[in-house]
Amino acid sequence: MRAVVQRTDGAAVVVDGETVGEITGPGLCVLVGVTHDDTEQQAARLARKLWGLRILDGEKSCSDTGAPLLVVSQFTLYGDARKGRRPTWQAAAPGELAEPLVEAVCRELRALGAHVETGRFGARMRVTLTNDGPFTVLLEV
Repeated sequence: MRAVVQRTDGAAVVVDGETVGEITGPGLCVLVGVTHDDTEQQAARLARKLWGLRILDGEKSCSDTGAPLLVVSQFTLYGDARKGRRPTWQAAAPGELAEPLVEAVCRELRALGAHVETGRFGARMRVTLTNDGPFTVLLEV
């Protein structure tokens, strides 16, 4: 699993003109990508890493401050554009594998005590955020 984690002052996901997920104030916007051999154990490990990642102001984590997370599925994190001009998506897991694992990340975060908002899997989403810093971290578990 891969995640692009951005420290934010607010973020939202809109699908067909409807806001389906939104966080306000300090928090994290997390884009999650899944590949073919990812497991529920990796999803749980990613959730624990996100919950304890000390990238908020004062080197605090969401677990320290109760800051919310907006988690959005992002298959394009496994795109490969090394050859030619058109990326391939062969490393990205199909929806029937990826969706339950992204949901597992959210479920584990909630079990840890996190306030989690999400996008809508498979939808064309418009994600907006204010990147605070800017501060962006890449995670791979």
